[in-house]
Amino acid sequence: MPQMPAMIAYGTAFTVGWLLHRQAHLLTEWKKRWQLNLAVAVALTAVCLQLVGLAPVIEPYFGAAVPVWHKPVYTAAYTMAIWFWTFGLIGAALRFFSKASDLQRYLADSSYWLYLAHLPVVFLLQVLLMNVNLHWSLKFPLILLVTMTVLLLSYHYMVRSTFIGKALNGRKFPRRRAGMAMPAMPDPAPTTTPPNGGGKKPVAALQNVTHRYGSTTALNAVSLTVEPGELLAVLGPNGAGKSTAISLWLGMLEPDEGNVELMGKSPLEVENRLEIGVMMQEVSLAPELRAREQIELTASYYPNPLAVNEVISLTQIKALANKRYSTMSTGQKRQVQFATAICGRPKLLFLDEPTVGLDIKSREMMWQTIRRLLGQGCSIVLTTHYLEEAEALADRVAVLAKGQLIALGSVDEVRSIVTRRQIKCNSSIEVDQIKQWSGVISATREENVIRISATEAETVVRRLLDTDQQLSNLEIKVASLADAFTSLTEEAA
Repeated sequence: MPQMPAMIAYGTAFTVGWLLHRQAHLLTEWKKRWQLNLAVAVALTAVCLQLVGLAPVIEPYFGAAVPVWHKPVYTAAYTMAIWFWTFGLIGAALRFFSKASDLQRYLADSSYWLYLAHLPVVFLLQVLLMNVNLHWSLKFPLILLVTMTVLLLSYHYMVRSTFIGKALNGRKFPRRRAGMAMPAMPDPAPTTTPPNGGGKKPVAALQNVTHRYGSTTALNAVSLTVEPGELLAVLGPNGAGKSTAISLWLGMLEPDEGNVELMGKSPLEVENRLEIGVMMQEVSLAPELRAREQIELTASYYPNPLAVNEVISLTQIKALANKRYSTMSTGQKRQVQFATAICGRPKLLFLDEPTVGLDIKSREMMWQTIRRLLGQGCSIVLTTHYLEEAEALADRVAVLAKGQLIALGSVDEVRSIVTRRQIKCNSSIEVDQIKQWSGVISATREENVIRISATEAETVVRRLLDTDQQLSNLEIKVASLADAFTSLTEEAA
């Protein structure tokens, strides 16, 4: 049966932690008052020591030999001391240890392993030193030193870069010093002039990157940059390497060969990811939170986020602001996910199939917001299967197939790679006859309407007019981005 005192003690701590997670701004108050909280903690600890001494004897203390008021006063002082020590130490940590530090990051990453594995090491050392004739002031630091040495070595060589480290830290780390930056990369020569005119350093870059999953090569010597203020559409069939490229930029994967850069540095360190926003295709948000609360929670992770009401206005989700996430439709959930992706005022935004599930009106509103973000200088990486979306929004298009970059340039430049044109007309000419003409790729008829795909449109049109004097409703269209995409990926296959 659960013990009621333990239920109250641990339940209270759990409840306070839950409330703090929903009101992260309280951490700022602890940071401001760390000295006061520690002073109160020291005073309450002194009260406890005054009541029971440095080495309390439990049985006489709780017997009849002490005044009746000792126990409630000691209990209250002890409990309050625990809380004020908690507030004070967290506040002091925020005050003095909140700046980026390779050592602090490494110790923070290792702390979960140290917590899980320390007991058997400590117990073994206590047994070994139990009968050794040394003062406790020597035994205690010796046990701490040996325990920390053993645990940190085991973490570095047996945990950090293994599946255990991935379970504890979220990903495997390479066996090198924490925070070690990747080598600086030369700027790859673009196939087209970037929107910034080439005067600024890319906000993200892959340089001759290769990444494999076992024997499968997901990316093969790919070089790609994201320039400031541009929307780069990354297109490709399933399995082309799009998700792998984004995962490398997000620091979720590491390249087998080549270099990855985010904001001019390594994407492996969280500090370098504080200026990005992410909207992945598969997203799970807390079902019980309302849209406003989702935005508040996500914004609390960023150093300089947008105001919640500003995000709601920008993404036009006022009608969803107080609606629980679990009760929303698929399209409404995508709108909230988009709001959480931009609330941190990102300089670089990753959008993975952002308009899946949206109706036409919601999609147009999201496009408006995307264009507004671009106008404010935000860079965006967009992956989509709606090629008209890339055609409407993209400054540059990168086409991946079988892990290779097969085309890169503006929408017009990528379309120009494909020379075919679409011809439509009303004519009585037999389709089988047209198929024999030079420059014709395909020809079909739907009642009196003929549709022709041709590489030499002018030659085909002249022959149509010469063959059928009654030809009417003639239309000629250049290849769309979808035509170019289909042609390029078919050639790559």
